[in-house]
Order: sequence, then structure tokens, then C-alpha cells
Amino acid sequence: MARVPIFASKFIVLLLLSSFATILVTGDEDHEFVRRLDRKLLGLKKEKLSHFKLYWHDILTGPNPSAIQVVPPPSNTSRTAFGLVRMIDNPLTLGPEMSSKMVGRAQGFYAQASQEDIGLLMAMNFAFIEGKYNGSTITVLGKNSVLSTVREMPVIGGSGLFRFARGYVQARTQKFDVGHREMLQLSITSTFFIIDGCPFFSYLFF
Repeated sequence: MARVPIFASKFIVLLLLSSFATILVTGDEDHEFVRRLDRKLLGLKKEKLSHFKLYWHDILTGPNPSAIQVVPPPSNTSRTAFGLVRMIDNPLTLGPEMSSKMVGRAQGFYAQASQEDIGLLMAMNFAFIEGKYNGSTITVLGKNSVLSTVREMPVIGGSGLFRFARGYVQARTQKFDVGHREMLQLSITSTFFIIDGCPFFSYLFF
């Protein structure tokens, strides 16, 4: 039987390795459910870093509370009410007063997720209702250590004109009436794409 020359064997091995490497690099584009996109096709122009300030009102009592308990803490709970869950639809205003202009609502829930301190898991969308941004949202998910002076939570995304948002929120308690109401000042620093050249809420940014 004739032998395959050594150089031919090496060539075949190199060809196979090259083909395998090509599959690894381009395989994601060969699948039916995955393809690369040009950001321009989605109307994404450029990223912009912005900082804005809002006030978050958590109202627990009265004729129209914005936060209601949906899961009580179990009977054997710790002193921190571990396990409690509240659903929220909290007003977001430009100023600290409830009479200030409302530009959106914080919709989601918070839960007592710590047995050692008052540490809340916050999951909420800042749903804007003002002008062109009506229906656009910024999504926040993180820990709120209530007794800390400043708490930081990540911005993990957004929708509408805030697609691909990322950044962080710093919360500071401005007013706290136990069992009735809490008001936070939110300082939000985030990057997101300008879509179709639209400007942002110029009066929200500080």
C-alpha cells in the first residue's frame, strides 16, 4: 500500500484545524436564531453619559397608598421582617414635595432580603410619563441598605428611548415616617444610546 507523504499529512491536519477554527469564529452567524446587527439599523447613534435627579415617594397609608404588602413576613421571622414583600407604584417627582411635577412612576417591588439588617432587594422600572419619553423605562435591580446614608444600586437596562441603559443609582433618605411614608432623593448616572437623534429631558439633568 502506498504511503501518504509526510508533508501531505501535515497539510491535511492543518486544513482540518483551520476549518474548525473558522466554525468557532463564524458559527454564531450560521445559526438560524443568531445574527449580527449593525447598530445603525436599530437607530442607535451614539452613547451619552447623563446624570439626573428625581424624588421617589413610598406611601404606605392613606386612601391611596402607592406601596402595599403582598407577602407578610412569616411568624418565625427575624427582627428585620425577613421575607416581607411590597409591590410599589411610587410617584417620581422633580422636587421633594408631592405637589411637585410628576415625571414618572417607580413600578415593581421591594423585599426584605436580610436577616441581619434592613437590607431590601429592590426591583423596579422607572416608567416615564412625560412628553416623548412616555412609555420609556429605566430598570434598577439591587440592594438598598436602608440605614446607610447613601445606597448604590445598579441600572441594568431600559426600554424605549433608554434601550441598552447601564449605570447606577444613589439613594438618600430625605424623609422617613415609620409605617406611613418614605421619600428618597435619587441621583441617577447612566449611559444609553441616542436613538434617531432624540435629545433627552433637559430639565431633568443636573
